Amino acid sequence: MSKELDYLSRKVARGHLSRRDFLGRAAALGVTTVFANSLLSSAALAEGPVKGGTLKAGMQGGASTDSMDPATWQSQVPYKFGRQWGEQLVEIQADGTLNPKLATEWGSTPDAKVWTFKIRKGVQFHNGKEMTADDVVATMERHSDANSKSGALGVMKGIDNVKKDGDTVVFTLKEANADLPFLMDDYHLMIQPNGGKDKPTAGIGTGPYKVVKDEPGVRHIGEKFANYWDGDKRGHAAQIEIIVINDATARTAALQSGQVHMINRVEPKIVDLVKRVPGVTIQNVAGKGHYVFIAHCNTAPFNNNDLRLALKYAMNREDMVQKILRGYGSVGNDFPINKAYPLFSDDIEQRAYDPDKAAFHFKKSGHDGAVLLRTSDVAFPGAIDAAQLYQQSAAKAGIKIEVKREPGDGYWSEVWNKQPFSTSYWGGRPTQDQMYSTAYLSTADWNDTRFFNEKFDKTLIAARAELDPAKRKQMYRDMSVTVRDEGGVIVPMFNDFIDATSAKVGGWVKDGNQEMSGGYALSRCWLNA
Repeated sequence: MSKELDYLSRKVARGHLSRRDFLGRAAALGVTTVFANSLLSSAALAEGPVKGGTLKAGMQGGASTDSMDPATWQSQVPYKFGRQWGEQLVEIQADGTLNPKLATEWGSTPDAKVWTFKIRKGVQFHNGKEMTADDVVATMERHSDANSKSGALGVMKGIDNVKKDGDTVVFTLKEANADLPFLMDDYHLMIQPNGGKDKPTAGIGTGPYKVVKDEPGVRHIGEKFANYWDGDKRGHAAQIEIIVINDATARTAALQSGQVHMINRVEPKIVDLVKRVPGVTIQNVAGKGHYVFIAHCNTAPFNNNDLRLALKYAMNREDMVQKILRGYGSVGNDFPINKAYPLFSDDIEQRAYDPDKAAFHFKKSGHDGAVLLRTSDVAFPGAIDAAQLYQQSAAKAGIKIEVKREPGDGYWSEVWNKQPFSTSYWGGRPTQDQMYSTAYLSTADWNDTRFFNEKFDKTLIAARAELDPAKRKQMYRDMSVTVRDEGGVIVPMFNDFIDATSAKVGGWVKDGNQEMSGGYALSRCWLNA
């Protein structure tokens, strides 16, 4: 039986047998659909990439306010499109290891305070200019400038200076940081001609696809770059297209009808239904992504820690995981780190739903009246339902949550990081240092909870220089407890990334770093013949 299915799966990969006929034959042989689909995926990889065609994705996370400037990227569509036309010095692989990209190698002094990256030669920008060490230095300078409002500013704060030395770039840090190479994977740090100083929104990079159409909130099209330096491994389709479809039902319908070949953010509540659709495969993977309720610690009434604790104890996390994620995730503990991180401490007491403690802290806070929570469909899959579920659990503690539903278009520019209490999501970051530096360091531009804690900042900086894993782990544990007990973030759950693909898609890689195969689906995948 195994030989027959292997033979048939290879026929599907070559386009000589339909997927439906294969699944029918597999069912007749008593093979489950899940196992049959895994055979098809393996066969497609074994056959190798198919070149040509237009690979299309229907995605949530696009708005009319989106920009091509990497410094400004806040949501999925600009980020995922950017991964196709731009590249960084390094790339984090699905297994968590670092792969050379525009840097071929790197190393540091013994104290991890000075890092040297050798820049790849013979790489062309889409405008025909050769990428050099000067472009790398300029990119780092631009993202270090507070006026750029870069999402990487928290990471760049730890760098004292960046300079060119022949075909290498030398980073001198303010404090030692053993994780610096991982930080260079930050998706804002796309290397641009002259660092993007001249025209940051030009969309010119070194990636496998060059931008041919940019319609924010509508669609984005890339055309294969003929002179791409790594064309054997990436950029198999002749053209890629992202169609912005923020409505979950419309997105799923587009995949079923063949309008698109892949979609992001399949809502957990419909996963079982989608699994039964012929020719559609659910691609889910656990990772570091988490859904959050964020309160500004410096804005009344959330500047009172008793109120923040009341809101945390009023959250029923187990209920969230079961009813919102439908089991496609795990319980959070009010800090942004889980077991996916190597130096995670699993001995921190799990915060549980406790209406009595919530009522105690609410009364102690002295706050009177409702608490306004802003949310939107685009915040995360099921965000509206999650807000209403939270409203119900808080009511049992005598806390009234007023839920205000905001429009998706403009949510990331007008609500997130501006309004004092809202729902949001984080895709996670490669290391604890980067996650905390991006969103919890006092000086970070994306400190979306307005968490300003001097002790936390000092510990974070000290941990970067600590090369003893045990001591460093303890430091991260201390920071996690501080955020958990004093911060403005409520982390009820860590989510699986749930995408879906049609039978025409080959080459999908399960990558827990981000949704859509770590953000690289459109350049990793191909259209089967």
